[in-house]
Amino acid sequence: MAFTTGFTLNDWQQHYQQHPDDVLATLSSLLAELSTDDNAWLYLASPAQLRAQVEPLLAAWRQDPAALPLFGVPFAVKDNIDVAGWPTTAACPAFIHQAAVDATVVARLKAAGAVVIGKTNLDQFATGLVGTRSPFGAVQNTFNPDYVSGGSSSGSASVTARGLVGFALGTDTAGSGRVPAGFNNIVGLKPTKGWLSATGVVPACRLNDTISIFALTVEDAFQIASCAGGYDASDAYSRVNPGCAPAALSATPKLAVPANPEFFSDTQAEAAWEKSLTALQACGATLHPIDFSLFHQLADQLYNGPWVAERTVAVGGMLERPDEMDPVVYSIVAKGLQYSAVEAYQAEYLRAELSRQIAQTLSQFDALVVPTSPTIHTINEMKQEPVRYNSQFGTYTNFTNLADLSALALPGPFREEGLPAGITLIAPAWYDRALATFGQRWQASLALPLGATQKPQPATHAALPASPLHVRVAVVGAHLTGMPLNHQLTSRDAVRVEETLTAGCYRLYALANTHPPKPGLAKAASGASIIVELWDIPLARFGEFVAEIPAPLGMGTLELADGRQVKGFICEPAVLAQARDITEFGGWRNWLNRKEIPHV
Repeated sequence: MAFTTGFTLNDWQQHYQQHPDDVLATLSSLLAELSTDDNAWLYLASPAQLRAQVEPLLAAWRQDPAALPLFGVPFAVKDNIDVAGWPTTAACPAFIHQAAVDATVVARLKAAGAVVIGKTNLDQFATGLVGTRSPFGAVQNTFNPDYVSGGSSSGSASVTARGLVGFALGTDTAGSGRVPAGFNNIVGLKPTKGWLSATGVVPACRLNDTISIFALTVEDAFQIASCAGGYDASDAYSRVNPGCAPAALSATPKLAVPANPEFFSDTQAEAAWEKSLTALQACGATLHPIDFSLFHQLADQLYNGPWVAERTVAVGGMLERPDEMDPVVYSIVAKGLQYSAVEAYQAEYLRAELSRQIAQTLSQFDALVVPTSPTIHTINEMKQEPVRYNSQFGTYTNFTNLADLSALALPGPFREEGLPAGITLIAPAWYDRALATFGQRWQASLALPLGATQKPQPATHAALPASPLHVRVAVVGAHLTGMPLNHQLTSRDAVRVEETLTAGCYRLYALANTHPPKPGLAKAASGASIIVELWDIPLARFGEFVAEIPAPLGMGTLELADGRQVKGFICEPAVLAQARDITEFGGWRNWLNRKEIPHV
């Protein structure tokens, strides 16, 4: 295969920094080695389509490389997402149409420099978690061709796991962006509904659809989502991130787990899960078994009730042509016709009630962790029980979008026979970044090969892109970890980032008549570096935090020893004459723990 096989985003960036003019030759070489005989692909870019994407990028790169963070990175698009000038089939040849414009996410990724290399196979109309319900054939598991790849985003997961692209787009309604990730040892980011626009996507269930990201590493998946996401007025279900979620999970997160997980007699899946629990504890997590009946009840609603009628709406007139649809898909989607509007409203009320109860349960923990799938089956086994086994795969995925949760599927310890068995982190809406921070720690700790490439994990995992939805605040005194006012940070989901030093131009004072005792930090012509802690607080909670700061303290901008500038506590100069200068102690904690010395 091409030398680029298994490239992460960092690999692509380093390659093009050295050879920016080689982008067309590099991608042409990659394309020459791909073939639609591999049924993970439905369409591949023609040389003309490739050139039309690359040539404008070269001109833009020469003007401003920083504006193209994904310069020259090839990606695949699930064939229920529009790419301008390409056909969209949703794996139903009778449904085919030529896309006039790019889906919003595709347009945004192209604008960041990425290049569409091909479109991928899927379970027809994104209805299935198996990867076998396609007239173009079943996509094989990348570790054992006898087994399913998972679906519905089967082709996208397959080409990502084999390292043929830098990343791929899928969709996820019931688990289609997570189950294939789990079955192929890759990362599947199932974003909060509405973060990534669904404009230009053939809907499965519009109220629950999300575009998902497949990548080899967590940081790649999150960077792609950050480039592709954002409010889109053309999508009626697009949302603005309110900036209320934490930037990271706790260093020692409290993770809920199913109390009595179901594995459908699959002892290898159960053993892999037990290994995952041990590994989570090694990462600093504490595990808390919870009753999972609410989650199972909500998961059952997606296919065993009126919610299936959303799929009926999406398929539309194709139901009048059953001979041109996959028979299993048709049998599922046609069931939507039997429900009334009254039953649909009743189903929505039940969904809302169960979702509220689930939210209350999860509020006690940093996140929920589940097996991505409780079992796996061969392609031949799926032919015998296409609906029952598909339902098993969705045991720990079907409820997620109904409950408006974010999710991140991660590689986990393998099964004994050598097949992947992943885990999934689940948390409230907009916790995507927080899940990714723990996902990075998890992926680094396991050090599994990347996908099916046998390439090792990167020696270091790149930091996530800077967050515009959090404010980094330096605290110097009563808000430090373990101090009396630290709760004003933690109660607002602020997360400790690090301990560091200010620039050497500050003086520290113990203020008089403050309760609890507080320091004052002031810039001075002659000063020293003072110990501070940096905390990331959600942007929407920052104003509440600042409102609690009493005079003579306030919030300003501090300079750190490494040149960074962050928000931090400052003090009115008028009160410093009555305060005690404690600069020589280097920090508030040192002052509190001091042994009194003369002449201080």
